[in-house]
Amino acid sequence: MTGADLPPMDHAARRERLSERLPRAGCDGMLVTNVVNIRYLTGFTGSAGMLLVTPEEWLLVSDSRYGEQAAEQTGNAGVAVRIEITSTRQRDVMGPAAGQLKRLGLEAESVSWAGQRRFAEWFPATELVPTGHVIEGLREVKDVGEIARIEAAAAIADEALEMVVGLLSDGPTEREFAIELDFTMNRLGADGTSFETIVASGPNGARPHARPGDRRVREGDLVVVDFGALVDGYRSDMTRTVLVGAGSQAQQEMIDVVVRSEAAGVGAVGAGVDCSAVDAACRDVIAEAGWAEAFLHSSGHGVGLEIHESPRIAATSEAVLVVGNVVTVEPGVYLSEHGGVRVEDTVVVTGDGCRRLTHAPIRSVVA
Repeated sequence: MTGADLPPMDHAARRERLSERLPRAGCDGMLVTNVVNIRYLTGFTGSAGMLLVTPEEWLLVSDSRYGEQAAEQTGNAGVAVRIEITSTRQRDVMGPAAGQLKRLGLEAESVSWAGQRRFAEWFPATELVPTGHVIEGLREVKDVGEIARIEAAAAIADEALEMVVGLLSDGPTEREFAIELDFTMNRLGADGTSFETIVASGPNGARPHARPGDRRVREGDLVVVDFGALVDGYRSDMTRTVLVGAGSQAQQEMIDVVVRSEAAGVGAVGAGVDCSAVDAACRDVIAEAGWAEAFLHSSGHGVGLEIHESPRIAATSEAVLVVGNVVTVEPGVYLSEHGGVRVEDTVVVTGDGCRRLTHAPIRSVVA
């Protein structure tokens, strides 16, 4: 399914929600420089641009590479935005557009010190205000179109894994299997991969973010496969651990514990639930099995235009889940003598719990 076949995203609602948040952020306008946030607000996917948000208008400034693209993409998104294409006159365009703004918000996590000083020269009569999580907070709650894109990406990943998982019995290198999986997702219609695919076999699986290398998959290996597809800018995320052959009793126990842990975490997800409670649901099962110290990371994260978004599913998280959040649940156990096991699904929070967006079989064994 291509982006054109998916339901539209509600950019108008994003504009309204941003306008409501600006006073709470202590500003009456905002300069958006994070290109992911610009895409979220306007549909423009160029690699260079700034969006000035004022009560009177939205002004998108980019360079000559993106004139037609900016007009086409913002038009398709139904966003009312004035577009100025310039490589050298950004200050001349932005300064007057800010008008009588008293306090202009800057994205504190995206603007460098040098950038802040430059913008102070551009807007000498305006107080610059550092803001945090203003647009990212909007992005936490996905609309129908966003969820459809993540689900379409997840369906591609599901199908791709089913098509290639049997190759593990042939003893490929981790890198060879990762390449085949990535190629298959692209062939099935993905725009790319969500992130660099992780394929970690045997002892490499005991490192949660091992990169695929030249080690060949062997009989008795646990193989951790963490991957996702990209569709119209939105990402899926899923991990499956494949046991090649019968495996040992310890490996079977690791799988059983992690599968139960993940089920407990998914079962805990719901509107009004503390993210820390979902993490605890996963962690308690693993701790009861005696492997608390072998669970080396948090239990999940938000997914959307970026592979790691808010809210975090972690013991230290203060976030509360709401309807429309899309999050992963991904507990794991990592033992150097046996390898690693991680199971991860992406779910969307609903009024009565959650709905899985990833559906590949959780217990994967190849002979």
